[in-house]
Formats: sequence, C-alpha cells, structure tokens
Amino acid sequence: MKKLRFAIIGCGRISYKHVEALVNNREEAELVAVCDIEIEKAEGRAKEYKDKMNLDLTVNTYADYKEMLRKEDIDVVTIATESGYHPEIAIYCMSNKKNVICEKPMALSIKDADDMIAASKSNDVKLCVSHQNRFNKPIKQLRKALDEGRFGKLINGTARILWNRNMDYYRQAPWRGTWELDGGTLMNQCIHNIDLLQWMMGSEVESVYAECGNFLRDIEAEDFGAVVIRFKNKAIGIIEGSACVYPKNLEETLSVFGEKGTVAIGGLAVNRIETWRFEDGKDSEDEILKAQAGDPDTVYGFGHTPLFKDMIDAVNNNRTPLVSGEEGKKGMSIILAAYKSSLTKMPVKFPLENFSTLDMK
Repeated sequence: MKKLRFAIIGCGRISYKHVEALVNNREEAELVAVCDIEIEKAEGRAKEYKDKMNLDLTVNTYADYKEMLRKEDIDVVTIATESGYHPEIAIYCMSNKKNVICEKPMALSIKDADDMIAASKSNDVKLCVSHQNRFNKPIKQLRKALDEGRFGKLINGTARILWNRNMDYYRQAPWRGTWELDGGTLMNQCIHNIDLLQWMMGSEVESVYAECGNFLRDIEAEDFGAVVIRFKNKAIGIIEGSACVYPKNLEETLSVFGEKGTVAIGGLAVNRIETWRFEDGKDSEDEILKAQAGDPDTVYGFGHTPLFKDMIDAVNNNRTPLVSGEEGKKGMSIILAAYKSSLTKMPVKFPLENFSTLDMK
C-alpha cells in the first residue's frame, strides 16, 4: 500500500487531533505540509508532529493553501478551519485532485454540501467528513446490534448534549456563534451526537420540528435547542442540546429504545456503555459494562486515528470512506431543518431544499 502524503489546512483548536492521528498511522501516512493564515500556528503544528515522531523530518509551512497545493506533492488534505470556509477550501482542493478529510460540519448550507459532494465525484477523489465518534468501540457495538435486528421494532432514540460554553469560549474566536461561519450549539457542539442518532435509527428523515433560543450567551445563534425528528420508519428522534448548563459539562448521551432492547451510551465523548439490555440475552450486561475503557482526555474522543485509518484504506483501495460526503450531509441537514423550523414555527419536511445558516440572519 502507498504511504500517503498529508497536509493540514487550519492549525487551530482541533488540528492537534489530526497531528495525533497521523502520528498513530505513521506506517501508512506522513505529514508533509501545514497551512494557517497565522503562520506561527502552522509552525507550531509542524514542530508538534516532528517532536512526536522523534525524527529529523521536513514539514513545510504556509500561510496560503493555494501556494501549498502548487508546491507540494499531496495525496490527502485535512481541513480544520472555521466551518464557514470548509466548502470553498474543500472544493478547491478536490478540483486539484486532492482527497479531503473535512472537519464537521462539512458546510453551513445544503447547496455547499451538495457542491462538495459533486466536486468529489467529478474529480474522482474521496471526501470524508470527520464524525470520528462513529469509530468509538461502544458505538460500533451498538451499530452491530442494530444491524443484527436485536432491537426489534425501533421506537425512539435520544441525543442529549448538556454542556457549558461560557462567553470566554466565544471571545477566544470571534467567528464562534456567528451565522456566517459557525451556527450555534446544535451545529457546533451537538452535531456529532446528532449524526450518531440519525445513523442508528435505520431510516431516512421524514420531518423535523424544533424550538431554539438564545438564553445566556451574547452570540448571534442559539445556545439551546430542542428538536423532534420523525423518521420514515415512524421512529422518533429527540435532541436536547445546550451550551448553558451550570457550571460545567454535564453529559453527552446517546440512547436507543426498541421493542426488544435498550442501550444508552455516555461518557465524556459517547465512549462508554451505561445500559445494555436485550431480550435475546446473547451477552451479559454486567460483562459489557465491566469491559468499558476509561474516558479520553477531551470531548474529541479517541476516533480521529481510526477515521484517518479508514480514509487511508479508502484511498489505497479505491472505496468510499465510512463517513463520506453523503453521510456527513445527513446530520448537518437535520440541524439546518431545525433552524428553519425554529424560524417558521412549523415542521420541515424532507428532503430539505436549499437552506443556509445565513437565512437565520
């Protein structure tokens, strides 16, 4: 298998997980370039990679990603910039025949997401969206149980993201909480669990109804949202997302309820099974609970390393990555529908026609 050459665009808050994933996949990938408009951040990530690899390496740094693409031989670009810039950068990279891993959300409008997917297809390159929690071991166990039909008829699923993001968090980066570059709590903090919820319910979305509000944070977008999803198989999804929990993060939990099974997964990053009960009795709940690993250091979890590994395999074996552009669009579309519903005070039917966070301004 070819050892793939990676570049990172955007060297802020989340990009250290991209460095970590590349270090952990060192046999199959190498970082050759990093880019950030604040060159000091790019230099910091380059040094971090070289220090962790403990090798005398050259990682070139750039302030202009277009210059980087002209000068470097790159197989895969990872994008970790502000969310609103993802589509423009991703489409440019894919138009230059680069495979792309894009941080969540892939875009802030249906049109931009569709254009990214189209660019991937027309240029015959891979597009992966970084919903890394799909690779958590408990999440994979849950998905396997669903695929095996152990739940029987699905009734409902719930995603609860009860966190605290104070004004210091928003002041650190003025783009946070804006409709142009970020969206609110649902789009930023909650999208990972919303992605997991829709992935588990075994059906396309039929409609979305939501109530969103701004209660405490001095930002454009919402700091709390409540969403009800009706799926085509008649199951119901319930989302509770908050950045207002006092005084710190309380929980992030995904629960699935069926005719013959109940599972709840919590932990710091949806990484620990808390309830595992099935009528078939194929596995002991006590054994399942005892086998749980500890929490990760941050809410970003353990999933970037296997997500990058999946993308490497997808490129080398010419297959679709697990979290393709089409998959990445699904959770984002639910959130955009929730925004539209909160604006119109009406349920929103799917498929969702073009809607953007900018329509909320």
